[in-house]
Amino acid sequence: MTASSFMNFINTPLTIKNSTISNRLLLAPMAGLGHIAFRELVSEFGGYGLLFTGMCSAKAVPHENPAVSPVFKWRTEELPHLVCQIFGPDPESMARAARRIEKEGFFGVDLNFGCSVSAICKKGSGAILLKSPDLAVAIVKAVRQAVEIPVFVKFRTGWENNVTPAVDMARRFEDAGAHALVFHPRIAPDRRSRPPVWDHITHVKQAVSIPVFGNGNLFELSDCKKMYKQTGCDGFSMGRMAVARPWLFAQWTRGFVPDEHTAFNAALRMTQLLVKYHDERTAVKSFKKYVPYFAAGFKFGHAICKELLKGDEIREIQDIITSLAAQKPESALRPNLHLFS
Repeated sequence: MTASSFMNFINTPLTIKNSTISNRLLLAPMAGLGHIAFRELVSEFGGYGLLFTGMCSAKAVPHENPAVSPVFKWRTEELPHLVCQIFGPDPESMARAARRIEKEGFFGVDLNFGCSVSAICKKGSGAILLKSPDLAVAIVKAVRQAVEIPVFVKFRTGWENNVTPAVDMARRFEDAGAHALVFHPRIAPDRRSRPPVWDHITHVKQAVSIPVFGNGNLFELSDCKKMYKQTGCDGFSMGRMAVARPWLFAQWTRGFVPDEHTAFNAALRMTQLLVKYHDERTAVKSFKKYVPYFAAGFKFGHAICKELLKGDEIREIQDIITSLAAQKPESALRPNLHLFS
């Protein structure tokens, strides 16, 4: 496949249920990172197919007030392209949350069966549901029956290094009514300690007729091309690299060319957007979660990270950003994985 033909593929619209997205790149749901401020930053560059919220508790969503919630919050203009991800342990709470999400006008709802953080799994949610296949399938079925918007399922290979259960789950999720799958080919205990096994995406894709989006170590456009050639996936879910470079969607779909000012201008804009939506303390805390990902885009990222984490007020952080930008640090083609948590 030539570079131009692959670019044509990425920019080919895709229908999910009865709705169409403009291209094959998704912003992955990321807890603590995919908040309203970051999504607005991505939107200012453009070029994405869909945006996803961070993880929202299904039990909380029916009663959440977007005016004060740090997670269940959105801009009206992003709703036609925004999917809300929810986590929960049972079909009833997940279905109730999905109804609220549909009522608010989201593009779709995403069911989290991939988070392997112990705090989530101990609540019977996230990746732990892959150990209870019948319950996971019941959740998908209940949500599908509750709403008309597209239903996505985000899941991992499972808990053992064997793709067979994941293939079986993919088929069962489709049979239960899922309209698209976002597959992360790592086992839950690994988190990100070992490379994703892209060949697992191949098996999942071959098992179903609904769209399958691949996720895992997509750092350059060439990585997406390799994943597509190897797996035949329908699109790509971009996580950590999108935080490091929120312009990558525009770069990969519209030909946007970043310059030496792009990264630091984006970091400054992030501070402004965080203050727009949050109080100072919350804004600083959120920015510090963003810092390691931003710093990973530079050759000497650890030093940049260390400097940015010194700031305790937004104004101070902005001064540090300006000072670092003046030094013109060299960017890295591929990220420093030691900074990607």
